[in-house]
Amino acid sequence: MKKSFLFLLFLIFQFPILSQAGKIKTVPGEFVVKLKPQLSVHSPRHEIEARLKSTVISTIPEQNIVVIRRPVFELQEEVVKILSENPWVDIAEPNYIYKASRIPNDPMLGLLWGLRNIGQSDIDRNPGVRDMDIDAEKAWDITTGSKKILVAIIDSGVEYTHPDLVENIWVNEKEENGKEGVDDDNNGIIDDIHGANFVKADKPTGDPLDDYGHGTHVAGTLGAIGDDAMGIVGVAWHVTMLPVKFLDEEGEGTLDAAIKAINYANKMGAKILSNSWGGGGYSANLKLAIEESHKANALFVASAGNDENDNDKTPSYPANYEVANVISVAAITNKGQLADFSNYGRYTVDVAAPGVNIYSSYLYGDYTSMSGTSMAVPHVSGIAALMWSDKPDLLNTRVRSRIMATSKRVGNLKIRRGIANAYYALTNTEWPDPADPANWSKVNLKFSTAHPYAANTRQEFIVDIPQAKRISLYFSLFNTEADFDKVELFDQNGTKVTEIFGRNNGLYTAPIEGHTVKVVFTSDGSVNRYGFDLTKAAWQ
Repeated sequence: MKKSFLFLLFLIFQFPILSQAGKIKTVPGEFVVKLKPQLSVHSPRHEIEARLKSTVISTIPEQNIVVIRRPVFELQEEVVKILSENPWVDIAEPNYIYKASRIPNDPMLGLLWGLRNIGQSDIDRNPGVRDMDIDAEKAWDITTGSKKILVAIIDSGVEYTHPDLVENIWVNEKEENGKEGVDDDNNGIIDDIHGANFVKADKPTGDPLDDYGHGTHVAGTLGAIGDDAMGIVGVAWHVTMLPVKFLDEEGEGTLDAAIKAINYANKMGAKILSNSWGGGGYSANLKLAIEESHKANALFVASAGNDENDNDKTPSYPANYEVANVISVAAITNKGQLADFSNYGRYTVDVAAPGVNIYSSYLYGDYTSMSGTSMAVPHVSGIAALMWSDKPDLLNTRVRSRIMATSKRVGNLKIRRGIANAYYALTNTEWPDPADPANWSKVNLKFSTAHPYAANTRQEFIVDIPQAKRISLYFSLFNTEADFDKVELFDQNGTKVTEIFGRNNGLYTAPIEGHTVKVVFTSDGSVNRYGFDLTKAAWQ
């Protein structure tokens, strides 16, 4: 026993591993020390080592720096304190470890504004607002996912042979290596090599191949293979997706099929159930199936619905089921605004995610753009997959509450929280400015177009609040011809921040830094609509 212990100590000292304090990695026992001028790196090594009580392993003469090693069992903070108090030391720091930012080489990354919004236009050439995304780029520096996380895509199936998905599709090895036509794993489904099909609920099969395209699109946003120099990338580059088909080729499915699909996902051990579907009335039986997923410590991610509906007043299921593991998701545009089709609810819709003109995988190995709260759901399911990849022991309720608490609060989304944020969810950090402009200080304004506005109009308005650090404008009424008649907002430096068009009644804009905002309205020579009434400015 004693020899084994000594050998272990020898290994620790000879082959130091990488330590991690929080998310800041360092080389154990190593410190980078800048010496004061009285002591030079060119001094005899034994003299430097004696004064620092450390072993010198290298030098950087240009800055009078030595890299030293100390016993790894010493507390890093204590060593830095001791060295900093040494009269021969100017600066003492751990030997930090840096790494390349994880930007994947997938060629269509620039189209995925929901993951990385730098203000680029979406597929329909609508310009975006920088950072109105889920912050995937920063999250990927922490984790890109894990194949150990099983996510059930409960939808119209998945094209599991799609080149950008195939490596992340679940494989039932017992069925793959078993006999054709036999239920080799005794789970009730024959030959379910890549999932199951419950479209005919009384005669389920083991082939969840998508014939509608919806589920394949969802799967790409959630878990398309990352950094493979092909197509797109999912929120989680590495994940295992279980296709569970219950929606038919027209995108419809029955209650009994939905229940069987959820029960199958539960039986197969799915950690996350991604549900981009809804409709029908309240079902106690469907709720019971969801409750079983909660007992299994799984997260049930549900789309809020696409009916422009207040779910507080008119429930939408399954998003409105009061089960502790259900998280309801609304859709936003690339400007950080609630999508005009999206359901909302101050008490019943939890977070929002990108859901307008989302580019993703499609049938026959192709790609396409779709919109809907269906497209928002896989962004949140992907965030949950990253969280469990990083911290596998989290409870499902903790994953849900953290996604909500760390969401980005912008404008007037009319939901419980804000835009789901992968980086802040992973680091468990609340958004640095969570205030809702509806709760800021306000001034009344009276800026309006003519009603209706004239053709070929150009109007400019200046909003100046000297004491403000940031401003959000409120349009009580807003209706212009989409794409052609628009309002552009510029900050105090003259930089264009965003543009607004279409229907946007009761809108608070995303916060604009500074004390001045220039509002520029232009129209073309065709359709003339109501215009707008700019009636308030909120400020901090």
